[in-house]
Formats: sequence, structure tokens, C-alpha cells
Amino acid sequence: MMAFVIAGRELRTMFLSPLAWSILGVIQAILGFMFLSQMDYYLMLQPRIAGMEEVPGLTDLIVAPLFANAGVILLLVTPLLTMRLICEERRNRTLSLLFTAPVSMAEIVLGKYLGVMSFLFIMVGMITLMPLSLLLGGGLDFGKLAACVLALGLLLAAFASVGLFISTLANQPTVAAISTFGALLLLWIIDWSGNGASTANSVLTYLSMLRHYESLLKGLVNTTDLAYFVLFILAFIVLSIHTLDNDRLQK
Repeated sequence: MMAFVIAGRELRTMFLSPLAWSILGVIQAILGFMFLSQMDYYLMLQPRIAGMEEVPGLTDLIVAPLFANAGVILLLVTPLLTMRLICEERRNRTLSLLFTAPVSMAEIVLGKYLGVMSFLFIMVGMITLMPLSLLLGGGLDFGKLAACVLALGLLLAAFASVGLFISTLANQPTVAAISTFGALLLLWIIDWSGNGASTANSVLTYLSMLRHYESLLKGLVNTTDLAYFVLFILAFIVLSIHTLDNDRLQK
């Protein structure tokens, strides 16, 4: 399938850029510092919680906060990775070559999306190595750890789908990055406008990425949160295909 060929090319292009390596290094350094800070906090709490019943474990006090912090930091970083997916092709005037190639718009969009997701999944794997290192001195709740990894993977897939869509609309990578960050931040805090029990507030709460992400980080994997992310991702991928198809018809 041509989508996988495009994805492989996209991933190779990313690793040829110093931006990708810089992002990997900076993210690992920041999250590594936060991880060690959470470990210090856990060691400080240990004497106080030693005699308590139902004491939170390593997974609750170290792993979940690590993935929560990773979600916020990657909200800032993902737009830098997605900003050039389509609009860079448009700016370099190579988009018309893709349009004339024997590939469908769906294959182009899926290839670009799978390429950036491959990079993001590498990042998730590197982040996951941090909590796994705790096995050298303690135990982990692998169910909650799996829920955290799933949550971060779905969150990044949602981030990438929004970034891809905005990249199909923008003409400049900088504009795409800023617009993507604004859209993601809005979706992150959309339910902050009210705390009531009205229908409007319930809708805003459901639309908020943060609420679904927090639920998964607690180990509560339910169909509502999974359906939200799956439908969200599919919606923006379909919108990206439709937008690119309109561009092709206008050429």
C-alpha cells in the first residue's frame, strides 16, 4: 500500500532533520527531570504512608503524574512535528507532484499521518522506559501502566490528526504550528468555562481532551473515552482527505 511507502519516507525525512532529534532529546531531559522529582516526592512520603491502609503505589504516585506531564508538554511539541506535513509540500510546490502521482488522497493523508505517528510512538516508547526502570527496585501495576501508555498514545494520535488537518489548510508551517497549538489548547481547556450541571456544560466536558485523558490515566478504560478518541481522530483524518481532494480539484 502506497500509504506505508509515504509513511516511511516521512519518518526518514524527520530523522534527517535536527528538529526531530532536538525534540527527542529535550523531551527526554524534561520528563526525566520530572520523573526523578516524583521519585524524590515518593521517597519523602514513604515514612508518612507506611502504616496506612490502601496506600497508593509507585504507579499512582510516580507513573500517572509522569504521563500527565507528558501530555501537557507534548501538546506544545506536536504542532512542531505536524506543521510541515502538507503545507511544506505546498510551499515547495511539490504538492502538485503528489496530486499527479498514482496515489489517492486517502493514501497521501494516511501516509503522512502514519509517518508522524511512527515518530510519536517512538517517543511514547522512550517515555515508557522510565517507569519500567522502577522494576529494579519495586513493583508496578501493569494494568494502570498499560492504561497510561494507551492514554498517551490516543492523545498523541488526536493531536496529530488536528495538526495534519490544519497543515492541509495553511500555506506556511509557522501559521500551521500556531493554529494547531491554539486549537489543541482550546480542546484541552474547553470545559473550564463553567462547572454547572447544565446540558451545555456536559457537552463541553465531553469535548474536553483533558477529561478523557485523566480518566484513562486513573486506569479507568471505558468505551466512552475510547470512542471519543477514535471518532475524534477519524473525523479530522476524513476532513484532511476532503480538504486535500478539494485542493486537487482546484488545480
